[in-house]
Amino acid sequence: MAKEMIAMILAGGQGSRLYALTQNLAKPAVPFGGKYRIIDFPLSNCVNSGIDTVGILTQYQPLVLNEYIGNGQPWDLDRLYGGVHVLPPYQQATGSDWYKGTANAIYQNLSFINRYDPQYVIILSGDQICKQDYNDFLQFHKEKGAEFSVAVMEVPWEEASRFGLMVADENDRITEFQEKPKEPKSNLASMGIYIFNRDVLEKYLREDEANPNSSNDFGNDIIPSLLRDNRKMYAYHFNGYWKDVGTIPSLWEANMEIMDPENSGINLFDEDWKIYSRNSGLTGHKIGSNAVVENAMITDGCRIEGTVKHSILFAGVQVEEGAVVEDAVVMGNSVIKAGAKVSHCIVAENASIGQNAVVGAMPGNGEEGVATIGPGVQVGDRAQIGPKAMVNNNVKDGESQW
Repeated sequence: MAKEMIAMILAGGQGSRLYALTQNLAKPAVPFGGKYRIIDFPLSNCVNSGIDTVGILTQYQPLVLNEYIGNGQPWDLDRLYGGVHVLPPYQQATGSDWYKGTANAIYQNLSFINRYDPQYVIILSGDQICKQDYNDFLQFHKEKGAEFSVAVMEVPWEEASRFGLMVADENDRITEFQEKPKEPKSNLASMGIYIFNRDVLEKYLREDEANPNSSNDFGNDIIPSLLRDNRKMYAYHFNGYWKDVGTIPSLWEANMEIMDPENSGINLFDEDWKIYSRNSGLTGHKIGSNAVVENAMITDGCRIEGTVKHSILFAGVQVEEGAVVEDAVVMGNSVIKAGAKVSHCIVAENASIGQNAVVGAMPGNGEEGVATIGPGVQVGDRAQIGPKAMVNNNVKDGESQW
């Protein structure tokens, strides 16, 4: 039985700009918002939009991601026909086994797509925080008689040169594509979310693969080829919450915005559009009698005896008596020991911040940045970690890193 539309999620990114957080972890598996991982957002969008067949294309450090996805049950994607499938690169008779680019990754999985004989294929990024109804997008694609549509967001003109930009006419038909131009002709930034008619996708992927000079990338190669052939290409205006969390500051910002859903536009408590995740299976959290908790998101299994302000604590975090956590993102099972001060920073999973240590600093003294402590790192007692530090290795008692 043919599916109308299936989804392919590009989840192979190394996330090198997230440094310490992604040394042993694919970017889509990075924890987010207390109880989620980034991949939960495109997966939940698919389920909420009625898409029940999803391919997740993995490559870099996929173990945690594979284990997390499992059989797809938390997202209601454990289906006999369809469901969620993790698609790593594999050796074929013709050679090539490593995904060379975004287009090549989809090309290597054409047989998966064709199994379901879909009319349309939506291609998604596994490393964005976004709540989007793909049904609206598909409806737009059909109404325009499009062969290719891309979701775009208006960005401030002064920031436009940081993005791939779609130049479109008054009917939203795309006339030009600019990749991070010095002089932008448009402020419509591509979100990297595409709908293709399946036959058009297959034709251009096969041609691209046959071109030895291609970088096998949608932005660099496929979109310019579609434009050259004057294909029916349209820009779909998206107005909801979208953030590419590819840098430490943007990941920190997106976490902070969760605590202000009315102004930021991201509401994780929306009953009509739930974001599903694999439950940690931990007990409820406990807040001690001397603890102070203000405007914070505290997840399952946390134990808080100290002070937590405007921060996000993932499952199983411990904050001991006298410790202060402010404007921070503290990921699962990390420990903030007595008297430690942790501020304006990201602490990755299974880290330990020693007694009376200082990690990061609130902005205001000219020294501004988001300090980052990598997974499993032990920061010693009385250690000092500066506001711009990126810590991958253990720090001894009393040591400083800036």
